[in-house]
Amino acid sequence: MSRSVSEISIEKVRGHSSYTATDTLAVEEPLEIQLGYGPSTARKIKSISVTMRTPGYDFELAAGFLMTEGVIRDAAEIQQLGYAPEGTQEIAEEQVNDANLLPYQPRRNIVRVELESDVAVSLAHLERNFYTTSSCGICGKASLLALQSVCPPRARNEFSISAPVLYELPLRLRESQALFSSTGGLHGVGLFNEAGQLITMHEDVGRHNAVDKLMGAEFLIERVPLRNTLLLLSGRASFELLQKALMGGVSMVAAVGAPSSLAVHVAKRFDIALVGFLRDDHFNVYHGAEHISGFHSSNEEGPL
Repeated sequence: MSRSVSEISIEKVRGHSSYTATDTLAVEEPLEIQLGYGPSTARKIKSISVTMRTPGYDFELAAGFLMTEGVIRDAAEIQQLGYAPEGTQEIAEEQVNDANLLPYQPRRNIVRVELESDVAVSLAHLERNFYTTSSCGICGKASLLALQSVCPPRARNEFSISAPVLYELPLRLRESQALFSSTGGLHGVGLFNEAGQLITMHEDVGRHNAVDKLMGAEFLIERVPLRNTLLLLSGRASFELLQKALMGGVSMVAAVGAPSSLAVHVAKRFDIALVGFLRDDHFNVYHGAEHISGFHSSNEEGPL
């Protein structure tokens, strides 16, 4: 059984009767990301994030998180990437299993990223953890300024795609989501080119983790920045996801769901074409209509 899914026995009800059946669930477990840094004579280890994720592509998730948060800019800055040594997990496996929860594997729930000794790490930057939570009290304007201070240089956005191709992308992403097909409980993200060809995709119970896995995989094989690509989200488009797209150099973001107001601000400020409510025959353009061909603008108010 893959670590990404788990089978349990359930009671299935149909009308006025029921029967016992087996259901497949998407696994959700915590992943701690640790950072090792400093000169060889005085190495330090710091826990910088804990996220609930679907096990699988953990190393890509960690690398993607560090890249999209502006901690590292080049895969060459990573000296070693692996699971932390045993004995570094505070909760014992038997304690969790005694609580009658699903099988839990703490030895593979901590990823440690060891940086090269000459890589400078800003502790103030890490501890501030700007713009990743809504409870930190940072306003939208401050979040945009913080993002501007760490984002890599942006090239002119020359991405172009046609509306008929856009309409096909959600189905292409869904057809590639093997775990979603078996569980129905995972978010999917896909990276597409101008012709609508799927470059790569990832799934996770957390949409931000799915994006980090995708970004991290591309980052580790040195294909970032992802210029002239479209990032498709199976759900809504939040500020955090636009932030990750920006850090990865993506030219366009399309979402099946709605964008947030701050996500639209990011798209406009950094010239990322942004589409929401992408369905079989309609979508909304929140920024960058000039990057989409194949439709005619009447310049008139449509139906409410």
